[in-house]
Amino acid sequence: MKRDIYKQLLAWKNSPRRKPLILQGARQVGKTYALKDFAGKDYDHMIYCNFETNIDLASLFAKNIDPTRIIENLEIQFGQKILPEKTLIIFDEIQACPEALNSLKYFHEQANHYHIVAAGSLLGVKLNQIKSFPVGQVNFMHLAPLSFLEFLDAISQSSLREFLENINEPKNIPLIFHNELLEQLKRYFYIGGMPEAVFVYIENQDFNLVREVHQEILRSYELDFSKHAPKNQVMKITEVWQSIPPQLAKENRKFIFSLIKASARAREYEDAILWLKDAGLIHLSYNISTPKTPIEHYCDKKSFKVFGIDTGLLSTMSRIPLTSILAEDKLFSEFKGALTENFVAQQLTAYGHDRLYYWTSSGTAEVDFVIDEDLCIFPLEVKAGVNVAQKKSLIAYNEKYNPQVLSRASLLNLSLDGKLINYPLYAMHLFPKLSK
Repeated sequence: MKRDIYKQLLAWKNSPRRKPLILQGARQVGKTYALKDFAGKDYDHMIYCNFETNIDLASLFAKNIDPTRIIENLEIQFGQKILPEKTLIIFDEIQACPEALNSLKYFHEQANHYHIVAAGSLLGVKLNQIKSFPVGQVNFMHLAPLSFLEFLDAISQSSLREFLENINEPKNIPLIFHNELLEQLKRYFYIGGMPEAVFVYIENQDFNLVREVHQEILRSYELDFSKHAPKNQVMKITEVWQSIPPQLAKENRKFIFSLIKASARAREYEDAILWLKDAGLIHLSYNISTPKTPIEHYCDKKSFKVFGIDTGLLSTMSRIPLTSILAEDKLFSEFKGALTENFVAQQLTAYGHDRLYYWTSSGTAEVDFVIDEDLCIFPLEVKAGVNVAQKKSLIAYNEKYNPQVLSRASLLNLSLDGKLINYPLYAMHLFPKLSK
């Protein structure tokens, strides 16, 4: 399955700043597949070490993490010569072997001619627990579930993807393409971007099997809570995770702790939310009241929304019925439009906007997303259907700040009306490029 991260991995291989690479991402987003595919295409040989499935590998790093010694041990273990620049060494689920993780800094300092990539499902959690791991000794990348563009590639619609990527002005998309993209977007809302779910759909065209895959993934996440989270946080993490659908079902999607349980307080659940974020399972969007750059200086860390990692998983968590796919546009407005807003959050992060914000004004107006790029602020209103009468929030924002361009995401075609650009939901990769 083709993944966009391949281009980034190739750039890492050829970079003069190449260091051992840490690839982060939630469990089952395709990290192992992406790395093995990269090794097969661009290296002569591969050494693959999985520290969860082969716990004895940790003994190769015990007591002494000198790079020369580790290379010798790996050559004996795998029965092949490790050649600098020609062999890719993959340390998978490296969080299970702290010594292997710590060895990366010595490989950078003493043996950077070896190409090493480390991956792990809970690396974000683990790295936050390691105070001695030095900043600057490794490169980082992040792998998310398949974006909608990657989904088009996976389902053999690469020509549609290519068409979308070549758009450079806000003009109507031919109706035949627009309607086909909306049909594929419906499927993506239900299937999402988890590679196994996409693969099962491609192989079987059975949405019920897709839902079974989602349920298995969700179950594995909750097992991770019990296995890897601090014991005093397991219940709180589970409660926060299970509260995501009802949190998003509210008209105002700001995270409310009392929805977890009546007595819940922010200070009791802050660590649980941070754990889920570090595990890559949620996206946080922070409230701002003043859209100025740098935007992070104006956000309220105590007022935020929580979005799920994947719209397909969220549709299963929310028990969205399969019949919604058959309805004209019901799926997009189902669950009070929460799937649509979650989809936009997922796509924005997949396309490089890793910090999300939303704007409110005195509790009377709210713009769903505000993006900070190139020292400019871009507001984005999200509509779940085709009824897109401009709501008062975007009007209020315009009257107060008079931005050069206003943006809206909806099911309507790409268009420019005065200073308002309408982005079709399937074309979120174009935002805010066309707004500049």
